[in-house]
Amino acid sequence: MEMKMNAWVLAAVPALILAAAAVAQYPIMDIVADRVVQKYQTATCEQLWQERAHGQGQPKPEREQRAIEILRQDPNMRAAFFNKVSAPIVNKMFECGMIP
Repeated sequence: MEMKMNAWVLAAVPALILAAAAVAQYPIMDIVADRVVQKYQTATCEQLWQERAHGQGQPKPEREQRAIEILRQDPNMRAAFFNKVSAPIVNKMFECGMIP
């Protein structure tokens, strides 16, 4: 039994190291993603609906445009960003009736 546990631990260590490295690979992106998630988690549905209505057709702020351009240029960073923000954003949008 102990031998099986040791083998499992030895197999899990490289996966944990790779996961930690992936998180640390884009520290600025992690901060931005955390802010995006926090925004959706703390916003009311009314606030999100108003923001959506007021943002239609409006140019995005320069900082946001630069961040989007960086994500367009780096597919790995883009994947890491989407993996981090997708579930919380989609969940909130579903709760608010913004998606079916």
